[in-house]
Amino acid sequence: MPDGPRYVGSLPRPLVRAALRRSGTLEPALRVFAEDLLGADATIDLVGVDPEGRVVVVQVGEEGEDRSCVVRALAQRAWVRPRLGDWLQLAPSLPFQPDAPVVAWLLCPRFSPDTLAAARELGSDVIELSTLRGIQNGAEATVLVERVTPARIHTAHEPFPEPPDGGSRFRSGLSQHDLGLGPDERRDFE
Repeated sequence: MPDGPRYVGSLPRPLVRAALRRSGTLEPALRVFAEDLLGADATIDLVGVDPEGRVVVVQVGEEGEDRSCVVRALAQRAWVRPRLGDWLQLAPSLPFQPDAPVVAWLLCPRFSPDTLAAARELGSDVIELSTLRGIQNGAEATVLVERVTPARIHTAHEPFPEPPDGGSRFRSGLSQHDLGLGPDERRDFE
């Protein structure tokens, strides 16, 4: 009896990019026009245009790379922006304007509270986040992409979630519940 679909740790980057290019994987859908492009001292996984006409720089990260991927994605965004006019001279049919907004789209298995807070501060016109999971179904491998909505990005005055293992994020071993601090009291410690 064949195995059903299951999550896998990570998939080879070319397979991830191929899965992302498939129709319906990314929402909103991107019209990809560059892949595996050498940008600002690193490779940009995908560059495309979303339905709003924004140029989207897609950066894929592995488990635990979300913080460093933020820096890489922002550097790639800055590298792409001044080149839009040149790209339009080379390929006038590209579906964007030379002054189109450029957004970095970061895809990682999960995001740390620091990354979520940084994304909130930068705003969705600069960076967007999505979780990315590899799925193996028999011989076929694909990815599942889920957008991190603004409601899932913690504001500066909300408590960060407790670690998934049920332990404490504080050296004292106390949880946020044990401390019993209200929002105003927590602000005094931030």
